[in-house]
Amino acid sequence: MKRVLAPTVVVAVLMALAPAAAGQAHPGQSGPGLPWGACADIPDSRLECADLAVPRDYRAPQGKTITIAVSRLKAADPGKRRGIMLLNPGGPGGSGLALPLYLAATLPTDVLDRYDLIGFDPRGVGRSTPISCGIPETTPIDLPLPYPAPDGTIDRNIAYARATAQSCAATVGDLLPHITTANTARDMDRIRAALGEPKISYLGYSYGSYLGAVYVSLFPQRTDRIVLDSAVDPTQVWYDVWRSWGEAVALRLPDFTKWAAARDDVYHLGATPGEVERTYYQTAERLDRSPVELPGFTVNGNVFREQTRGALYDDRTFGDLAEFWQAFADPTGSPSTETVTPTRLAEPAVDNAVAVLYAIVCGDVSWSRDTGRYARNSAASRRAHPATAGMPANVWPCAFWPHRPVEPPVTVTDRGPRNVLILQNLRDPATSWRNGYGLRQALGDRAAFITVDAGGHGIYGIRSGPCTDAITTTFLVSGRLPAQDRFCPGPSPEDVPAAGARSAAPGWRPGPWL
Repeated sequence: MKRVLAPTVVVAVLMALAPAAAGQAHPGQSGPGLPWGACADIPDSRLECADLAVPRDYRAPQGKTITIAVSRLKAADPGKRRGIMLLNPGGPGGSGLALPLYLAATLPTDVLDRYDLIGFDPRGVGRSTPISCGIPETTPIDLPLPYPAPDGTIDRNIAYARATAQSCAATVGDLLPHITTANTARDMDRIRAALGEPKISYLGYSYGSYLGAVYVSLFPQRTDRIVLDSAVDPTQVWYDVWRSWGEAVALRLPDFTKWAAARDDVYHLGATPGEVERTYYQTAERLDRSPVELPGFTVNGNVFREQTRGALYDDRTFGDLAEFWQAFADPTGSPSTETVTPTRLAEPAVDNAVAVLYAIVCGDVSWSRDTGRYARNSAASRRAHPATAGMPANVWPCAFWPHRPVEPPVTVTDRGPRNVLILQNLRDPATSWRNGYGLRQALGDRAAFITVDAGGHGIYGIRSGPCTDAITTTFLVSGRLPAQDRFCPGPSPEDVPAAGARSAAPGWRPGPWL
């Protein structure tokens, strides 16, 4: 085995982020309303950064302000420049400051010629008045995503949820109710205005699809060309979005079991997909009974499950996942720890991402406070979709959140121009195809919907294929949407950007949670 991967419940946070310490502006040349300068901690002179003051509470726009950190990568061909394209990497809790550099290495030249790529850290994230929930360093790493105990009980999840809600309230203070998707969308419009642009184009992944849908509903006439990739159903936020993970992982897992079975001579996980699947359940159950202690952390059944779930986001991680399974599938084996670097939940970047995750999903909508309901739903999910062991339907800190939402969730509607393209993989383990179709229904004739016959999470500029690339690039360059919804084949291995092409923002992928 080459390496053991650190547990995904933590590592996914870091994988999902463009570098978290991504840059305060040093004062320099000014643009319309923003003092552009070099980006601290991003050693690439192509990217500029600036800070923008926005209202903490948009109901009191002349009151206290917070800071939004913004980045810009100018259009490659000023003669072809169309405008700005705002970007969001997902999350909630993902930093977007360095995202323009990642996409500069993967998007087509025709797109890069026409748009200034605008990244930003959403409110509460990274450099944008960051928040913390003060998560104790001793917190088990399988609690932020609420995996039940091995016997299916959720008492420890309830205790964690209650304590974390109290800690978030105490640590974040009176800013907490204002870290919401609607306010982040309003911040986006402040960025647009500060840049002197009448409209924005937008590319948002995962949670970013919901953020984009909220923006086009609040500001329909200020939208140009909008791409929502790996979509969230706006009628299901947030508890039912998480519940959909059970089905989504169940549909995606066979992609890996087939892949591993075809390489049984290398990994020895099973000669058929069924045998590989049995290896998964047997290994997870054995780790439930007898966790493996490694320097710095413990690998139990839930860590094994979460590592698997996170690795299903991208076919390119299948080799690492197979090695991880291989290390723990043999009960007599001794997993290597030479390259393991465990990440603590209390580390600032991780704690910040988790804090924003909770602030958004607990502040956007009200959650049930009936813990019995979560116990029943988790048990039902555990029976129906054992791969995720009841986690998707379990309790969150939102059940004990100290604040009710300051406003109702924004209703995503079909009112506005027809200028939205939705991209959705058929076997996405995080935002299921049902989620994408739900967004398509909410937007109605405003949108075209592209189903891609692929697994994984994240499409354009990540894993597209010629069909999806052509449709999306044509839309961004010319504004032409397909007249009807389309079905595209998935990418072949040669269509996937090489790992070296992603070095501008190493390790980024949509996430950390969506």
